[in-house]
Amino acid sequence: MIILGIDPGYATTGYGVINKDDKTGKCSLVDYGAIETDKDEAFPTRLAMIQEGMQNLIDHYRPDAVAVEELFFTNNITTGIQVAEARGVIICTAVQKCGKLYEYTPIEIKQAITGTGKAEKHQVMYMTKMLLGLKKDPKPDDAADALAVALTHAQTNNEMKDNSMFVNQKRVYHKEQKKNLGLLQNIADKFGK
Repeated sequence: MIILGIDPGYATTGYGVINKDDKTGKCSLVDYGAIETDKDEAFPTRLAMIQEGMQNLIDHYRPDAVAVEELFFTNNITTGIQVAEARGVIICTAVQKCGKLYEYTPIEIKQAITGTGKAEKHQVMYMTKMLLGLKKDPKPDDAADALAVALTHAQTNNEMKDNSMFVNQKRVYHKEQKKNLGLLQNIADKFGK
């Protein structure tokens, strides 16, 4: 199973792609990196760049699932809003292109990777390296965080054999279930799609 992990941002969106062997459960590194946007570009252009980057990643790696870190707001509300807008673009693109989206909080990621939700950043980095057999820290840090998100999905989710819409008590979206959501079908019918 190919899993694309995403650490959202509007300046740098980290991505990490791993492969989970269905028989052994062992995870291996496929790729990692970042979608970067130029600070001199207009914000809507930066969002379009993130969307295009996400589309290219999903088209290239064809992930079975996309896992995205949920936002944790600090004191800077302006930055938080912009990251939330970038995250919206990421989520929408993932749902449209992949169909399976999962979200994990920072505490859930720390818990899955280190065994404690209170782990420090360097502890998460160390365990991410160990779990993937890496010799050096993935750079940039956003890519390392994205790999941790992908590993979290690999370690905490069994692809919901009952086709339920809940993982860890969180709502997830499955493209196959859009008919159950009603609204999407009504809009599609209205515009002849």
